[in-house]
Amino acid sequence: MTRVLVVDDSAVMRKLIGAALSADPELEVVGEAGDPLQAREAIKALNPDVITLDVEMPNMNGIEFLDRIMRLRPMPVVMVSTLTARGAEATLTALELGAVDCIEKPRGSDLEGFRIIAEKVKMAGRARVRQRIQRPESAPPNAQPSEAFSPADMVVAIGSSTGGVEALITIVERLPANCAPTVITQHMPATFTRSFSERLNRLSPATVTEARNGDPLRPGHIYVAPGGDFHLEVEGTRHLRCKVTQGPPVSGHCPSVDVLFESVARCAKDRAVGAILTGMGRDGARGLLAMRQAGARTLGQDEASCVVYGMPRAAFEMGAVERQLPLEKLGPAIRNLTNSEMGR
Repeated sequence: MTRVLVVDDSAVMRKLIGAALSADPELEVVGEAGDPLQAREAIKALNPDVITLDVEMPNMNGIEFLDRIMRLRPMPVVMVSTLTARGAEATLTALELGAVDCIEKPRGSDLEGFRIIAEKVKMAGRARVRQRIQRPESAPPNAQPSEAFSPADMVVAIGSSTGGVEALITIVERLPANCAPTVITQHMPATFTRSFSERLNRLSPATVTEARNGDPLRPGHIYVAPGGDFHLEVEGTRHLRCKVTQGPPVSGHCPSVDVLFESVARCAKDRAVGAILTGMGRDGARGLLAMRQAGARTLGQDEASCVVYGMPRAAFEMGAVERQLPLEKLGPAIRNLTNSEMGR
């Protein structure tokens, strides 16, 4: 049984969310709070397993409160707010701070929306969260190529889902400015992927953009799959480029990690490195196996550093993962495997 605290400044919304959660036999609503100050006392008294948290509240907004939670008393948090649809920056900030997921606050008659909240909360109850480490304030990344790194003729493909925002930031910060061309599929709605690409670009020494159909894969560039109804693939032989097409979900997702990895296996074969990161489900496992069978080097995030050890577990258990590594070591490992100065 997952014990939940509902935090929202609207008494009506607290009741609606609470009723939706209580209707699920796997969830128990142990309390509610109308602002972060009340929530702080409720957390101490009730010790919930998961919190649902609004963004706009009196006394302290939800983002500030989330930051304190993740630094002082880490626990699974699902953001439920009207800002998660139109405020991509607020959503990405919450995910970067360590929120397990973000969902748009449903209207009172939106029964499906309230059902989804219950599903997200159950998933959060199985998530692993860690104490938030404050990122130091620093100058923008040095955009000069690394003298110790010369990109080999390779491509890097990365797939992630729940917990992937923070994981991807950790990885791209550690890649050199002249990194091997890198393609990323992160499960994310269409309204967020451009803002996410811009955020990664501010944090990465390399250039990060939302992928466009026909973009040539170039060293020093990282391409993020558009969200929504689009899949990202690579196409070509020696000179690879992005292929962005609309299509139905594959492995339950659009964009799909399997679609990306399988295209890399076909086109790049042994000139590729694949990495599968934190996420729920099995998307990417089959594609990573295809990459390994084609001669690519394959990495998986280890269980201890995953928010949700689902996708990496599925890939590891089917033999798709050559090496499992903690999140902090994945960026350096990708750098080493694509460095022509070190060889493969």
